[in-house]
This record gives sequence, structure tokens and C-alpha cells, in this order.
Amino acid sequence: MSIIVKNLNYIYGEGTPMARHALKDISFAIEKGEFIGLIGHTGSGKSTLIQHLNGLIKASSGDIYYNGESIYSEGYNMRALRSKVGLVFQYPEYQLFEENVFKDVCFGPSNLGLTKKEVELRAYEALKNVGMPDDLFYQSPFDLSGGQKRRAAIAGVLAMKPEVLILDEPTAGLDPRGRDDILDKIAAMREELGITVILVSHSMEDVAKYVDRILVMNSGELIYDDTKREVFKHYKELEAVGLSAPEVTYIMHSLKSNGLNVDENAINIEEAKESILISISER
Repeated sequence: MSIIVKNLNYIYGEGTPMARHALKDISFAIEKGEFIGLIGHTGSGKSTLIQHLNGLIKASSGDIYYNGESIYSEGYNMRALRSKVGLVFQYPEYQLFEENVFKDVCFGPSNLGLTKKEVELRAYEALKNVGMPDDLFYQSPFDLSGGQKRRAAIAGVLAMKPEVLILDEPTAGLDPRGRDDILDKIAAMREELGITVILVSHSMEDVAKYVDRILVMNSGELIYDDTKREVFKHYKELEAVGLSAPEVTYIMHSLKSNGLNVDENAINIEEAKESILISISER
């Protein structure tokens, strides 16, 4: 078992007149190697939740277990946890600060007691894994494009060789090609390295394409925890909390309501195409 969250609560401004319950009795478990999607409207508690998973925020009550050990136990090594549970923030510039990209990616592993050669090898491998061109290795990270900054930030976390990679809106603002490129590389790394990936995204198409299971947040509560197919069956309920299903799901429901015997629960283009072709061949 990789992560267990048990009865987690978090109150902003606890004990003050401005107190607000941001997380309400959240419980779930994530197995090693899973690809999890975390979705919810703005303000639903997604970012607050993921910052609990590597100890950046401490819960008001409840517990989090990483590999069987409570991260709130006395003497727990939070620094070690953060090297194993890597978090890439929505805005990559928050994580970039060195004079060039290569030095920035070296920063994390250089604090692990590794030799200079090991640190540089990790940085090189991480940058190649995210598709960063060699000619940008010694460029200032602040001169990079938005997509390049995201690659650099992800590489900085990957160089730590985390067991869990948490990505908060990693493709926000990117064009479709850049978005697919980054997520394809993350999916390939997950398969190759066996890491657990938690993807926070507003793109239902990305979630439908890449993840195995979806956690849905609404107003600080976990309202769904199931396979992506089961979650998207509840598209009407998702709409009621400011979310949606992938566009293809709506198209398939429309075709079904107009008499075509298709699978209305298809969640990607490939499934939709196969279902439509079967339906046409049966007519």
C-alpha cells in the first residue's frame, strides 16, 4: 500500500472568526503504481488535499499513512517523505530559482548525500525523460516558455526519484500538442519506473485518456472514488457540482437517444469509434 488517508480534516484559520472547513472527513487509499485523477471545481479542496500528502500542510485531524507509517507519528522524517512524494505545483515558476535549468534540476538530489556525478546523472536523465532539448539545459529557467518551464519543474521532482509523483494542472495553458506530449511522457515513465501518479486536472479528456481511477472533490468532501468509467456514468451529478464528462460521452448519449445502439458510456474516441462501427454493421 502506498498511501492511506483516513478521516482527514483541515480547517483554515482554525480557532478564528474566519475559520473554514477546507477538507471534511476524507478517506481513501492509493496502491503502488496507480494512475489517479483528482478532479473538482475551483475551491473544492484539491490543492489543499495534495499538499497534505507530502506534509506541506498538517491536518487539523485524521491521519495519513505512507507505506504503513503515519506521517504524523513522533519523529517522522518529513524530509525523506518529500523526496519520495514529489509535488509539481500548478505554476512552475514557484519551483524554479537557479541560474540555469541544469542547476535547478540538480538542486533536489544534491541534498540527498549523493556524489556530484550521481546528482548530475539524475538531472540529465530527468531532463531527457521530460523531453527537454539539450540546448536549453544551461538556459535561465525564467527565459523558457510555459511548456518548457513545466518540463523543467517536473524534471526537478523526477531527479529525486520519487515513488509518488503529484502533478497539479501540469498542462494548464499549453496547446494540445504540448499537453499530449507532456502527459504521454508521464504515462510512459509511470509504466517504465512503476511510480504512482496523481494528476490534478480540469480536462476531462486528459483524465479519461490517462488515469485508472478518479477521486472527485466537492466543497471539501470526497464524493466519488471509482474507476473513470463508473465516475463518468454520473455525468449529470458531475454537472451539478460544476464538472462534466468527456465530450465524447455527451456525443454518445445523443446518438443513443436518437436511436443508434451505441455504448453511451464510452469515454474516449477509440471506444466511441468501435461502438459506432459495431452499431452501424448491425443495422
